[in-house]
Amino acid sequence: MVTNQVTYEFNRESRLLTPGHFQSVFKKPIRFGSRHFTLLITPSHLPDDSLKNNRLGLAIAKKRVKLAVQRNRIKRIVRESFRLNQHDLPAIDMVVMVKSGIDQLDNKEINLELTKIWRKIIQRHKS
Repeated sequence: MVTNQVTYEFNRESRLLTPGHFQSVFKKPIRFGSRHFTLLITPSHLPDDSLKNNRLGLAIAKKRVKLAVQRNRIKRIVRESFRLNQHDLPAIDMVVMVKSGIDQLDNKEINLELTKIWRKIIQRHKS
């Protein structure tokens, strides 16, 4: 018996890994932004179209967030938010970049901003 159970995992297939993957997103992106985030999105061009797979890449610049502890905290929050919302998103590859001042926010505020961005992406791809 096979059931279409939603798995909330963030594995190797859920990540942009090579510089080529990142370049394909940077070439012709659709931009989504908020006060502290910029998301670059392109439609996913994976060979296996039967499996809707979103991929996430993180570009958290040392220039924007000085402390490694803060950069890692932001990455953890973004990955977790993506993991929980990836099934609602269309088949896309995305790169998340941050703006200065994000290290001053607490986890709840960062999650709130990400939730708004996920909603924008879902809304834009419905129409």
